[in-house]
Order: sequence, then C-alpha cells, then structure tokens
Amino acid sequence: MVTEGQLYAMPLSGYWMDVGQPKDFLTGMGMYLNSLRHKSPDKLYNGPGVVGNVLIDHTATIGKDCRIGPNVTIGPGVTLSDGCCVKRTTILREAIVKEHSWLDKCIIGWKSVVGRWVRMENTTVLGEDVIVKDELYVNGGQVLPHKSIATSVTEPQVIM
Repeated sequence: MVTEGQLYAMPLSGYWMDVGQPKDFLTGMGMYLNSLRHKSPDKLYNGPGVVGNVLIDHTATIGKDCRIGPNVTIGPGVTLSDGCCVKRTTILREAIVKEHSWLDKCIIGWKSVVGRWVRMENTTVLGEDVIVKDELYVNGGQVLPHKSIATSVTEPQVIM
C-alpha cells in the first residue's frame, strides 16, 4: 500500500477515541461534556435538578422534578416527563421518556418511547422507534429498531 501511495495520515489536534461500542460511546460522551465544561461552559444546561455536565437541545421539553446528570445529552424534540431520573445517558431526537422512569448508562434511539416507571441500566441501547411498556426493568442489552418490549429483561441480551 505504501509503494502504491494508498496510505494516508492526518495529524489531529486534541483527543481521539473509538466510540464504536455503546459503552465506549457513553464514556466518550462523558469526556466530551467534561471538555465543554472547560472550553465552552455556556453550552451546558444549567437548571433545577441538573447535576454535573448536561447538554440539552433547546427544542427538548423537560418535565417537573426531574434529576438530570451527570453526563447526559438530550437531543432535539425529546420529551422528558415529570419525575424522571437520567444519568450517563444519551437520548436521541424525538424520543419520549414518560413519568418517573429511571435511566442510567443508556442510549435511547430516535423516536423511541420509554413507558412510565421504567428502570433501565447497565448499558441498555434502544434502536430507532422502540417501545418499552410501563413498569418494566431492562438490565442491559440492545433492542433492535421497531420493536416493543412488554416484559422485563433481567439479563443483558440482544432483542431482535
């Protein structure tokens, strides 16, 4: 490849990290938010119930009495209902998290719906348009797009 001139390199200023796995993405997200705290603190959200580094799109709707952070990103058009607790999590565009749900180390896909009183943790990833019914426990794993979960998931797994 070298003799054919097919190798390229580009110097990068700053930090680089492979975030191809969900756990690594969440770690990288936390590192990025920490760098914002030092470089552009005005971009971080500061409001009632916020702990640590939190980035919330201006089009998101945040309910009353929520606890958000540390290390949370909330995307455009997201609805976070009253009484939710969200830590070390990314919630993507137009997702809905209903009342009193508890999320820790999650990636919530576009247009997904997390029901009321749901507890999700342990690097849980929801694909696009996933529905998690009310009062369920999800202990890690990945849910492929356009699925619905109606029973608790006590062991990490891939749901197809």
